[in-house]
Amino acid sequence: MAAAEPKPPAGAAAAGRLARGCWSAFWDYETPKVIVVKNRRLGVVYRAVQLLILLYFVWYVFIVQKSYQDSETGPESSVITKVKGITFSERKVWDVEEYVKPPEGGSVFSIITRIEVTPSQTLGTCPESVRVSNASCDTDEDCVAERLDMLGSGLRTGRCVPYYQGSAKTCEVWGWCPVEDGASVSQFLGKMAPNFTILIKNSIHYPKFQFSKGNIEHRKDGYLKRCTFDEVSDPYCPIFKLGFIVEQAGENFTELAHTGGVIGVIINWDCDLDLSASKCNPKYSFRRLDPKHVPASSGYNFRFAKYYKVNGSATRTLIKAYGIRIDVIVHGQGSFLCDWILLTFMNKNKVYSHKKFDKVCTPRRSSGSWPVTLALVLGQAPPPPCPCSADPGQSLAAPPPWPCPASAPSEQMADTPEQTVGPELCASEPSRQDSTLTDPRGLAQL
Repeated sequence: MAAAEPKPPAGAAAAGRLARGCWSAFWDYETPKVIVVKNRRLGVVYRAVQLLILLYFVWYVFIVQKSYQDSETGPESSVITKVKGITFSERKVWDVEEYVKPPEGGSVFSIITRIEVTPSQTLGTCPESVRVSNASCDTDEDCVAERLDMLGSGLRTGRCVPYYQGSAKTCEVWGWCPVEDGASVSQFLGKMAPNFTILIKNSIHYPKFQFSKGNIEHRKDGYLKRCTFDEVSDPYCPIFKLGFIVEQAGENFTELAHTGGVIGVIINWDCDLDLSASKCNPKYSFRRLDPKHVPASSGYNFRFAKYYKVNGSATRTLIKAYGIRIDVIVHGQGSFLCDWILLTFMNKNKVYSHKKFDKVCTPRRSSGSWPVTLALVLGQAPPPPCPCSADPGQSLAAPPPWPCPASAPSEQMADTPEQTVGPELCASEPSRQDSTLTDPRGLAQL
């Protein structure tokens, strides 16, 4: 008698069943099933949620955020400025060449409104300024010879000498003498400065959208020679009076002219490029940029000198200038309709449609034809008319071949069971099936 074969372990059998089940489930086909619930309350909640989602996208995403647009920030920009006007002080008349620094006409420039002049400085020895630390002295021992103070006016000689006025003494230095504090004279240039005119010529370019525009109206009738900026009547005449700029920044002109300060002229090009170019207009705003409420860093001044010779000796005039510095700052954002909307709604929609839907054509209908069965299951073929007999026992004649026109679209969908040839009952139309299943009398007849 043959020995009984050993049975495989229970764990191996379970693993085999699991593997066969997973392999079988891998080839399953799943399709979603839609159930329509006839409930008004649930329907109201469903439609309300849909409405809220629709309002969110239409109002917030599209209207407020304009997320359907592509944008570009920081446009390429150029600024050219030109100042005109004349003023006078107690000693002389000043024109543009003297009170505008630098004279190149860039986006940052200064208009001098007050100066402190130290004339006729020559290289020699003189008392150090009392404002320099450790400059005060009583004897020569308090002054170290050949000491150079980085915040001082020159090289110390080691002598203690009387100051320019009063009884004070300071260490003597070798440098440009007299020093600034000893002989400076103040002059105010701001009497006519509020009437200075400033032309700010600005042009921007958005390379991503190939859009360019400037802030000057193109006219040939001498328009710019007689206009000044007005937001309503003359928005494309970028000629501003200095007094207007200071006023719009919320500052007092006289105080600002004495201490100096920095005023920003901000030009904002926030353009919707879906609209015409005439709707893209610059917006101007003005504000003070330096912290005027901080005494240690408020105000604005700088120094420069004019050199010449007197009797062959090098001489200079030192000028400490207080003024109003103008910074022209250009901001901008250009937005344009997104590429995906253009591709979706214009030239790509037909391509997407042809790729999404296929057309299935079968020359005849057969009980064993798997293409017909697959088309019926997927809802890609319309149901043919069913020649059902009134007598269940009567055999049905074989249906004629089913022609398929080549242009029949696959969008025609119907859920029809497989039709067979022979003495079987034929399935009715979907509407007939629904009414029969819900009708007890119909079930009784079946």
